[in-house]
Amino acid sequence: MNPQTLNGGQLLVQELLTHGVEHVFCVPGESFLAVLDALHDAPDIAVTVCRQEGGTAMMAEAQGKLTGRPGICMVTRGPGATNASAGIHIAMQDSTPLILFVGQIERGMREREAFQEVDYRAVFGKLAKWVTEIDEVARIPELVSRAFHIATSGRPGPVVIALPEDMLTEVMELPAASRAMGSAATQGASTSAGTAGPVVRATAHYRIVEASPGRAQLQEFAERLSQAKKPMLILGGSRWSEQACVQLADFASAWQLPVACSFRRQMLFAGEHACYAGDVGLGINPKLLARLQDADLIVLLGGRLSEVPSQSYTLLGIPVPQQTLVHVFADPDELNHVYQADLAIAASPVGFVQELGSLTPPAAPVWAEATQAAHADYLAWSEPSGRSNPGALQMGPVMQHLIATLPQDSILCNGAGNFSIWLHRFWRFRGYGTQLAPTSGSMGYGVPAAVGAKRLYPQRTVVCFAGDGDFMMHGQELATAVQYELPIVIILLDNGMYGTIRMHQERNYPARVFATELKNPDFRALAFAYGAHGERVERTEEFAPALGRALQSGKPALIHCLIDPQAITPAATLDSLRAQGLAAAAANKVMT
Repeated sequence: MNPQTLNGGQLLVQELLTHGVEHVFCVPGESFLAVLDALHDAPDIAVTVCRQEGGTAMMAEAQGKLTGRPGICMVTRGPGATNASAGIHIAMQDSTPLILFVGQIERGMREREAFQEVDYRAVFGKLAKWVTEIDEVARIPELVSRAFHIATSGRPGPVVIALPEDMLTEVMELPAASRAMGSAATQGASTSAGTAGPVVRATAHYRIVEASPGRAQLQEFAERLSQAKKPMLILGGSRWSEQACVQLADFASAWQLPVACSFRRQMLFAGEHACYAGDVGLGINPKLLARLQDADLIVLLGGRLSEVPSQSYTLLGIPVPQQTLVHVFADPDELNHVYQADLAIAASPVGFVQELGSLTPPAAPVWAEATQAAHADYLAWSEPSGRSNPGALQMGPVMQHLIATLPQDSILCNGAGNFSIWLHRFWRFRGYGTQLAPTSGSMGYGVPAAVGAKRLYPQRTVVCFAGDGDFMMHGQELATAVQYELPIVIILLDNGMYGTIRMHQERNYPARVFATELKNPDFRALAFAYGAHGERVERTEEFAPALGRALQSGKPALIHCLIDPQAITPAATLDSLRAQGLAAAAANKVMT
């Protein structure tokens, strides 16, 4: 048999297939044309061509969030890579597995500031979990395998791999073992004239290692829980699965435990579950905050309790919390990093939760009534009926209609801005894989995330909430949705400003509005220009029929909702914030 030879691009794509990759998001570049050519002969990988590298990385990150497997994106060198950095930052702060492949200059041109030359280890060294550059074709299998394991192990995160252009065109003979593996897996693979050989799929090489608690740790956890009077369980982070969420819900039911979710992690526990107490994030329910402050035991499972859920690091004492703390986290380096836990368990959520079924719950937990009260408080806090805001378009009825209309497995996406409060407070997430939102607070995430989700789950309803400033960050990815016929629905709330910044401006610099106002396009007309379906909603009664037409259109759809600028949050208006700011300024002047 003649030796099989592959160039670097073909070998890279073969490794992606070997590791089970099914989707790649890219903005093409001449620096990695050899990879694009190899993808031409890999029909098992769906390639999505995007409009800007930031959106590309966010689409891949969204798939990483939904699946727990690394999202894959490819961009060109220099500005392509720096554009993608926004998605890398999200993946790092959100603990999402992602691999970014970056085309690189030829090896012989390095350190001359060649065209679009970037030192990726220096640029991404603190932004990604691992950064490397592949200088030898023969090392592609080794380094790609390492990338998948690093991206998914411990606390997941992004990996950046630079691919020198000339390395990708070099040819090497495939080792005999790899040829045998390829021959066994070639059924269904395609070849074309001019290629060195078939690109094939094989069984995934990487395995996610699930760490589980030791028996002594599990026993101590059970004892601390049984002895508590006011326990609270906070879920967060990544390394979850649908099965783990179901097992955790069963455990909470058996123990009648109150459960809260960390900032933008509400999909980990159903809002309608009798034990759910709400989310620990921005605009937290004051009653939930009081319960957490009064708890005698907090079990932090999967999350880090960083700035937002910790209420700017005030919820727990640092380094020693006032509450007894059990912290379960997949990466031991994170344990006791900020909070000294009374019991620190290095285990993934999946590994920890699967052991909980062996614990015997108390017959009549002393906290049972408190759990019922916590859930009742959550239901009252998250009830949209009766909510009113300034203007002709009322968001309470809008949220009511969405809750009544959208399927239970709908995926809700959003970027950053005050508009997202309507979604996070009033939408009751029902299960794993239904929420895509950046805990990093990155604007522009919603539209790319919706595209990534719909590419992954074409049969599910995918809805993006966006603000006007938020949409303009990566709204051009609506063209990607049109190109691939992905009927996502974008609900765009337009108040003509950067609302979150304006909110803080009114509080801290009242009556001094500057640099926060926006003059926006006709978003409905913009949707039509892209080839999407467009709607314009100015009054409450117009929303329901507009949503119906959008869902029935079979196209990507944008519903342009004009919101009164005073309706800055469900609980405040611009005027009330300004009054607070003026009063605070006056009081401060008197004191000084």
